[in-house]
Amino acid sequence: MESALTARDRVGVQDFVLLENHTSEAAFMENLRKRFKENLIYTYIGSVLVSVNPYKDLEIYTKNHMERYRGVNFYEVSPHIYAVSDNSYRSMRTERKDQCILISGESGAGKTEASKKILQYYAVTCPASDQVETVKDRLLQSNPVLEAFGNAKTLRNDNSSRFGKYMDIQFDFKGAPVGGHILNYLLEKSRVVHQNHGERNFHIFYQLIEGAEEDLLRRLGLERNPQQYQYLVKGNCPKVSSINDRSDWKVVRKALSVVGFNEDEVEELLNIIASVLHLGNIHVPVGTLLLLHSVTHLKSPLNLEQAASARDALSKAVYGRTFTWLVNKINVSLAYRDETYKNASVIGLLDIYGFEVFQHNSFEQFCINYCNEKLQQLFIELTLKSEQDEYEAEGITWEPVQYFNNKIICDLVEEKFKGIISILDEECLRPGDASDITFLEKLENTVGGHAHLTTHKLADGKTRKVMGREEFRLLHYAGEVNYNVNGFLDKNNDLLFRNLKEVMCMSDNKILTQCFDRAELKDNKRPETAATQFKTSLAKLMEILMSKEPSYVRCIKPNDAKQAGRFDEVLIRHQVKYLGLMENLRVRRAGFAYRRHYETFLQRYKSLCPETWPSWQGKLADGVSTLVKHLGYKPEEYKLGRSKIFIRFPKTLFATEDALETRKHSLALSRSLPVFLSVSLSACLSLRFIKGFIYRHNERCPENEYFLDYVRYSFLMKLRRNLPKTVLDKSWPTPPTALIEASEQLRKLYMQNMVWSYCKRINPEWKHQLEQKMVASEIFKNKKDNYPQSVPKLFVGTRLKEINPKVLQSLGSEKMKYAVPVTKYDRKGYKARPRQLLLTSNSAVIVEEAKLKQRIDYAALKGISVSSLSDGVFVLHVPTEDKKQKGDVVLQSDHIIETLTKVAICADKVNSININQGSITFTMGQGKEGIIDFTSGSELLVAKAKNGHLSVTAPRLNSR
Repeated sequence: MESALTARDRVGVQDFVLLENHTSEAAFMENLRKRFKENLIYTYIGSVLVSVNPYKDLEIYTKNHMERYRGVNFYEVSPHIYAVSDNSYRSMRTERKDQCILISGESGAGKTEASKKILQYYAVTCPASDQVETVKDRLLQSNPVLEAFGNAKTLRNDNSSRFGKYMDIQFDFKGAPVGGHILNYLLEKSRVVHQNHGERNFHIFYQLIEGAEEDLLRRLGLERNPQQYQYLVKGNCPKVSSINDRSDWKVVRKALSVVGFNEDEVEELLNIIASVLHLGNIHVPVGTLLLLHSVTHLKSPLNLEQAASARDALSKAVYGRTFTWLVNKINVSLAYRDETYKNASVIGLLDIYGFEVFQHNSFEQFCINYCNEKLQQLFIELTLKSEQDEYEAEGITWEPVQYFNNKIICDLVEEKFKGIISILDEECLRPGDASDITFLEKLENTVGGHAHLTTHKLADGKTRKVMGREEFRLLHYAGEVNYNVNGFLDKNNDLLFRNLKEVMCMSDNKILTQCFDRAELKDNKRPETAATQFKTSLAKLMEILMSKEPSYVRCIKPNDAKQAGRFDEVLIRHQVKYLGLMENLRVRRAGFAYRRHYETFLQRYKSLCPETWPSWQGKLADGVSTLVKHLGYKPEEYKLGRSKIFIRFPKTLFATEDALETRKHSLALSRSLPVFLSVSLSACLSLRFIKGFIYRHNERCPENEYFLDYVRYSFLMKLRRNLPKTVLDKSWPTPPTALIEASEQLRKLYMQNMVWSYCKRINPEWKHQLEQKMVASEIFKNKKDNYPQSVPKLFVGTRLKEINPKVLQSLGSEKMKYAVPVTKYDRKGYKARPRQLLLTSNSAVIVEEAKLKQRIDYAALKGISVSSLSDGVFVLHVPTEDKKQKGDVVLQSDHIIETLTKVAICADKVNSININQGSITFTMGQGKEGIIDFTSGSELLVAKAKNGHLSVTAPRLNSR
């Protein structure tokens, strides 16, 4: 790992702990960006692996790569998922302690792929036998089965895991994988009956319809058309170009056989899947829920809304319990049955949702974020414990680290009797008219004074503007999240429990009857609520994780468009915050940035000291002490432990590494000299280099002149080979101390020359285009959602095919600078009317066909307001005292970035464009004010709202 430090200017550092300015988020982001640009997707924070999804195939997962990491010390090779896998495996083998690898990140960040890579690594590198090969195959083939039934296409990810998965891989005394066990958490059952626009139901439904044989479809009563099924059309995208359902079906069918399903079990399983589709198509007349299918016969008195809800609840319950049965069936297949070695060693893999914050957050996000809150608590506690244990083992004084303890948030959610889950359960189970709103009111009365919770009722005026009346806000470790309580009680309750007992008693489907515990059916007690079940499962998971030695993989999604090479800094900074990476780095850097065993450190740097070169014969600790004293380490820069050296500052390591690089050159030079001079000259050069290194910070003198000259020459040669190729390339080799000022002057001159050469080649038209684009960037970059989409599009002088001659005649000698079709919204009623906006040298003119409707002189234009969303609505503000004007003008343009840039340039109002979040207030005339409200949604919609405001809904195109 240290060998890569010489290229740190170009590719960053491999461990964020070695960042000099480790508290700077900007430095963290820049290091991540440098590495991503060079296809280096893995970086460490100590032992934590940060992984950025490249959205393309990288040739770094071959068997040769696996061998490169096999049995090698964690820090001797570059960061990789294989390094984490191998380190956990070797720790399990040598320390005889169970391990676990916790993989987290938001949807599309690559969690599932990371989990697969770990399994593949163990499948290839671990000892094998016929029995072991069978287990390996089942471990690997369990993935496509679980993905088919538990993954779905979402807006963020075409193969998004909609459940949390913890898998134990069991190893025998030889280190061979001999079994496994899977625990599943929080399946998103609501997806069975509803999908957001642009999303799909679980993969298995589409795979079955597209891939199954005609005879199988006939037996299941299905048609080969997903559009025929209500549960598959809610998201309006039954087919996706990036997904081959027919091909995936073949993979899943083969995988089901490998993990131990016989033909009868497969058909009964698919019968349940088909039954769910049929349930979704059942017409529900008022007063009756009639569900007729091979699964069940059920009749009960309900009104229309209750019947539909009950049908959907039944579908969700059946699918959810079938999924649990499926996991249990796979576990039977993976079970370790050899009684000879009962205490198999274990490596656990946790692949679970990352922290989620959407425009609309409901019960599912509440549970997911509660889980992440617990994992963050565990993460920080174990990181601190690991650091403290290492310090104590090495005999180095531990200094307590200040950090945010999120136990206060965990208690707020899970505390008995007065935590949010207890309050929710109480509302679900109490008699009377309980509702989502009474739950919210109960929250306000019970925990309303908590520092990490507020509601619309309890919030201050500023917060109320961004909170709905049906929302409560939690201040999580990662930031604020607003949760809408609508649906909380229904999702927490098992609405159809009594009916389910009838259903299961009548069912002849063997799998379905196994899905429901007979003892549970006989008991008239209501089952635990969903939140309590999840809380109990999470407590068990925490207990499992606490019993193991953890490793962490933090996955990051670089952009929402799934494009290779695109680094969306706003989106990534958001994930860095929610993953708690800066907090982890701060904890890890609270003491020493770098630590290595004496043997490793001495072996690498021994050539820098005459007393340790070519070999050291004494104790390793004495050798390291001699070496660092010779290098001039100050007492505050390092500490010597029982078996390791601890270096506090990265710059100390960097200076040592640079000295080693220089020393390598001197050694290489000495070896090339004639044999009869080699010994004496080499010794002379080495002494001059070493002496020069020792005196490198002094003024130029005979002792250091040779060393300084060589360092300067080396830098200039390196600079010559690595000069930037374009004006956008900001890389520049780091100069030695004596050349810092000269290097900066050279860099400025070189960049000025490149810019001058580039500008010489620009024609006037392109120069004008760039000037406009620079203005647009100054106004809208990182402020308006659809700005990135405007960047590659050229600005034009007119968007109109023609302008009425009468209009041109009315304008007289005024020079036309820009023309664009717009929609004008009346001040009364907000009726939309087609208009044209013309920009001249002196004014903005609004035209209806051949008639000039309004002229606004630039001098009278007070300002322009626009939202931060992707809509094209904007307001031209005019003085209220101007008798010629009837009030501010509300317009909409399909080319909003271009239009407002042109207005800003023509009117010289670059600093007068206000980009608003939430709402815009404007003058309607006669002293009255109007309000435009802006919200995110799935599609663009402009309409008058019930409150009299103009409501604008716009889709989010980019994460901000």
